[in-house]
Amino acid sequence: MDLIIRRATLPRSATRLTSQPTPHHLQPVDIGIDAGRIVAVEPDLAASARDEIDAAGSLVTPPFVDPHFHMDATLSYGLPRVNASGTLLEGIALWGELKPCLTQEALIERAMQYCDWAVARGLLAIRSHVDVCDPRLLAVEALLEVKRRVAPYLDLQLVAFPQDGLLRSAGAFDNLKRAIGMGVDVVGGIPHFERTMADGAQSVRMLCEYAAEQGLRVDMHCDESDDPLSRHIETLAAETHRLGLQGRVTGSHLTSMHSMDNYYVSKLLPLMRESGVAAIANPLINITLQGRSDTYPKRRGMTRVPEMLAAGITVAFGHDCVMDPWYSLGSADMLEVAQMGLHVAQMSSVDGMHACFDAVTVNAARILGLDGYGVAPGCAANLVVLDARDEVEAIRLRAARLAVVSRGRVVSRAPAARASLSLEGRPEQIDFKLDRA
Repeated sequence: MDLIIRRATLPRSATRLTSQPTPHHLQPVDIGIDAGRIVAVEPDLAASARDEIDAAGSLVTPPFVDPHFHMDATLSYGLPRVNASGTLLEGIALWGELKPCLTQEALIERAMQYCDWAVARGLLAIRSHVDVCDPRLLAVEALLEVKRRVAPYLDLQLVAFPQDGLLRSAGAFDNLKRAIGMGVDVVGGIPHFERTMADGAQSVRMLCEYAAEQGLRVDMHCDESDDPLSRHIETLAAETHRLGLQGRVTGSHLTSMHSMDNYYVSKLLPLMRESGVAAIANPLINITLQGRSDTYPKRRGMTRVPEMLAAGITVAFGHDCVMDPWYSLGSADMLEVAQMGLHVAQMSSVDGMHACFDAVTVNAARILGLDGYGVAPGCAANLVVLDARDEVEAIRLRAARLAVVSRGRVVSRAPAARASLSLEGRPEQIDFKLDRA
């Protein structure tokens, strides 16, 4: 074999997306890897390999998955200026100011740096929205090049995103179709940013019909607003049902749901479940951008995650932004995202905490449609060794990634982040080594 990971503890949800579930999440196992695939998961595997990792009981999980990100804007914080109000709308305006100054070289450089961060933190699959309202499609070309470069070790899925509105921005629909023709994977939208509610609903219908014709997935920024009357998720679910798009459609953000009345939501959730529409919350960004006009009581901003999970809706967490016009922080750490989601949604029960881990792993993988995701024979050998005993401890500690395996190859290693101090009283520096060769 190429690699064996010895004495691994598996997360209880690790095999949920596979057709070969394994009961080994309750005991340490060895994971045998050959030719980029998992070939064995069993205790005391009687085999040898060219390389071995002793997990020593640490948690070994499929990789983190970010189902909602903006890689074309990442690491652009302060260009051309800082978002003074901290609002979503100023962030959109700032991005509009920055777009004419973008170059492919700068976009690629920033995106590649971010992908390095991601891989070192065990994040091996990302769905990134890319703005198509610039007729040059500069960002589309840049991220398609990034997708090509990172393909050996990271799955990058792109969404054609009409940031300025499909109907509000001249030529946006034609640009979106051009982007899809160039190799972008998913149809995006932003109905709440159209000029009227009617235009927003029309944009949803147009985009879903196009996706159905092309056999594509749909992922829309939907109702990213504090307005309880922003209800485009209802139209998205209805169009999904009408066009037979079940299982291929996602509503991202859905923050207006935190302000909707309970009676309306009691009708909306069964519609979403019936239509097979998934949901992506973005805890770090939702808690930062929403509720900006509130004094007190102040709304939390994030959508109704526990209620959607209870209704049988697939829910994942996305990072959304890192050091860009909308968010000044972030580091590609999906455990930070899970931790914030846990706090904002008050998901502090044992099952709730495990659900937050699922939201950045198996649920996100399901939304992206990743093949071979899991820890079972036949699955892709994409794995993360965490310095934690289980999922709850991983979230609590934002555990160090002791090793990251992509396509069967160790691409990153880091020492355990123990609570030891130097003589000067400063925490020891923890570095990582990344191999993209």
